Amino acid sequence: MSSKRFIIMIAFGLFSFLSKSNPIPLDSIPSSFYDIEINALDGTPLDLKQFQGKKLLIVNVASKCGLTPQYEDLQKLYDEYGDKLAIIGVPCNQFLGQEPGSSDEIASFCQKNYGVTFQMTEKVDVKGNDQHPLYTWLTRTELNKVENTKIKWNFQKYMLDENGLYLAMIGPKTLPLSDDILKFLK
Repeated sequence: MSSKRFIIMIAFGLFSFLSKSNPIPLDSIPSSFYDIEINALDGTPLDLKQFQGKKLLIVNVASKCGLTPQYEDLQKLYDEYGDKLAIIGVPCNQFLGQEPGSSDEIASFCQKNYGVTFQMTEKVDVKGNDQHPLYTWLTRTELNKVENTKIKWNFQKYMLDENGLYLAMIGPKTLPLSDDILKFLK
């Protein structure tokens, strides 16, 4: 091997090593869902403790996805069950760039097209090395105490009980008004 090629391989390896982000260690993520830190869509801190006493449906959302019309049924679900259910929409741009907008653009889109009034968070990564702690908690048995899951696509749903305990993951194609979700609200 030539010395030039060797130097290029070493440089590439060093660059690759230094450019990788390290996943957040599990012991740095709160064991209680309510202690996870995340911001609302407007950038202000969102205190998850405000949802204690209500069931929670957490959904990674996107405005340019074939499943985007689910926003309409999420809002209907919230309108009908909002006294005992909180919905948290979590924008994510990790699936074919289907949520490219800024926070203001996302808020405007949701309000204009679907009249969204349920809680929306800042745009985050729901998978990979930069996965937000909320989604690390939702997808890891060590934290949620129930199951490991993988985020398959936009509009994957997670149901938590009134005490912030994990109940189930519900696939992206399952509609918000389906029996698979309504059974948790009975």
